[in-house]
Amino acid sequence: MAVVTGASSGIGEAAAEHLAWLGAKVAVVARREGRLEDLVARIEKNGGSAMEIAADVTDAARVRAAADAVEAELGAVDLLFNNAGVMLPAPIEERRTDQWRHQIDLNIKGLMNTIGAFVPQLIRAAGARGVADLINTASIAAHNIFPNFAVYSGTKAFVAMEWLTPQDIAQVVGFIAALPPQANLQEVIVMPTGQPT
Repeated sequence: MAVVTGASSGIGEAAAEHLAWLGAKVAVVARREGRLEDLVARIEKNGGSAMEIAADVTDAARVRAAADAVEAELGAVDLLFNNAGVMLPAPIEERRTDQWRHQIDLNIKGLMNTIGAFVPQLIRAAGARGVADLINTASIAAHNIFPNFAVYSGTKAFVAMEWLTPQDIAQVVGFIAALPPQANLQEVIVMPTGQPT
């Protein structure tokens, strides 16, 4: 049983259709109800099973209600594709605080609202089946800041953040310091390969 947020267009829409094609029951979540209805109709026409929930993920209570509705209708979630997000480019000097707030609310608060609502089901699924998946959409903008995308990059850096120990970073620093003088690393991205449970 899979849940896809941001499913009314783009990556979320395509992922929902593909997961249904692979045999998953899919709950599609987004604000645009009409587009979700069309998506569910396409999935069902192709032999899949889906339900739509019109919800704004920035509304924590609504996302919790969506999680309850999904479990009641389709069963416990074992895959959450947390994909809802927005990218609103603008130069910082324009001070588009309305856009900044919208990106932060959706890309960070919406992400966390959804994780908070569905993680209990994922934990139960992992206990029962031995596996559950939480997939969050990040962006290369989390690692490379592009002109006019500073706020978006910051929100995606939040999504991409994983915890490493101080010793992990110390070893990387030691590696960099031990490089021969003629070698230079302009950027190092340190990513964990797994997290303790």
